[in-house]
Amino acid sequence: MDEVYSHFSANKMAVAKTKRNIAKAKSYGMGTVIDSHFLVLTAIVTIGYQFLFFVITALLKFDKVTDFAGSTNFIIISVLALVLKGSWHFRQIILTLFVVLWGLRLGLFLLFRILQWGEDRRFDEMRNNLGRLAMFWTFQAVWVWAVSLPVTVVNASSRNPFLHVVDIIGWVLWCVGFIVEGTADQQKLRFKQSSENRGRWCNVGLWKCSRHPNYFGEILLWWGIFVASTPVLKGAEWLVIIGPIFLTLLLLFISGIPLLEDSADKKFGNVDGYRLYKKRTSPLIPLPPPVYGNLPTWFKTTFLFEFPFYSRNLPQEPNWSQ
Repeated sequence: MDEVYSHFSANKMAVAKTKRNIAKAKSYGMGTVIDSHFLVLTAIVTIGYQFLFFVITALLKFDKVTDFAGSTNFIIISVLALVLKGSWHFRQIILTLFVVLWGLRLGLFLLFRILQWGEDRRFDEMRNNLGRLAMFWTFQAVWVWAVSLPVTVVNASSRNPFLHVVDIIGWVLWCVGFIVEGTADQQKLRFKQSSENRGRWCNVGLWKCSRHPNYFGEILLWWGIFVASTPVLKGAEWLVIIGPIFLTLLLLFISGIPLLEDSADKKFGNVDGYRLYKKRTSPLIPLPPPVYGNLPTWFKTTFLFEFPFYSRNLPQEPNWSQ
C-alpha cells in the first residue's frame, strides 16, 4: 500500500512539475523556449530572405530590389520578435515602430530612386560573377542581423523597467537622426534631378555642412536605438552594442564613405571648387564650413573622422615652386 501511495505521489508531483514548466514556457512565448533571445530565429529568417533576393538577382539579372530587400528585412525580424514574444511592452513597441518607420522610408526611397535611375552601378562588376554576388548578399544578411541586435534582444526580453532618462535620450537621438537622414536624401535627390546640376557635386542644404549627412543621420538613429535599449540589458546582452559599432565601422571604413569619396574624387578631383569644398566640409558630422576649414588636421583626423585614405584618389595639387 505504501509503495502504491508513493508511486501515486511521485506521479502527481511529476504532473504538477510538467504543468508548471508548460505554464512557464507559455509565459516566455513559443519562440523563447527554443531560442531565448530569438537570435537563431532572426538569423535563419534573415538568411532565407536575403537568399531569396539573391536568387532573383542571379537568375533575372535584376538588382533594383537590393536596398529594398535590406531595409524591409529589418522590419520583418523586429516585428517577428515582438509578435512571438507577445509582451507588447511600451519600450518594445516604440523601438519596433522606430525600425518600421526607418525601414519603410529608406526602402521606398531607395526603390523609387533606383527605378528612376535605371540601374545600380554597384553591380556593374557583379552581375556576371556569381561568387562576388553571393558575397554581397551574405554581407547584407550579416549587416541586417547584427545592426538589429538591440531591437531583437529588447523584444525578446521579459524585463520591463520603468522609463529612464536614457530612454528619452535614445528616442531624441533617433528622431534627430531620422530627420537628418531623410532630409539629406531628399535634398540630394532634388539636386540630382535638376538638369542645371548635371556634372556637379551636391553642396546644398545639409550637404553644405557635411559631405555625408545621410550617413551621419543613419549612424545617429541606430545609436539612439541602442541607448534606448540599455535599461533592459543585463550581462552578456550588452554585447548588442556590436550592432551600432558594426554599422559605424561599415560606413566609415568599408562600403559607405570610402567608396563615395573615391568616386567623387575621380570625377571632380581636378576642379578647384570641389577641392575647396572637400577641404572646408566635414566628412560626417555637420559643422559650419568656416569652422571646420580652420581646424588643425590632427583634430579633424582624431575627432571628426577625416581619415587620409578618404583622399587617396584626389589628384595632388601642382607644386609651382619646383
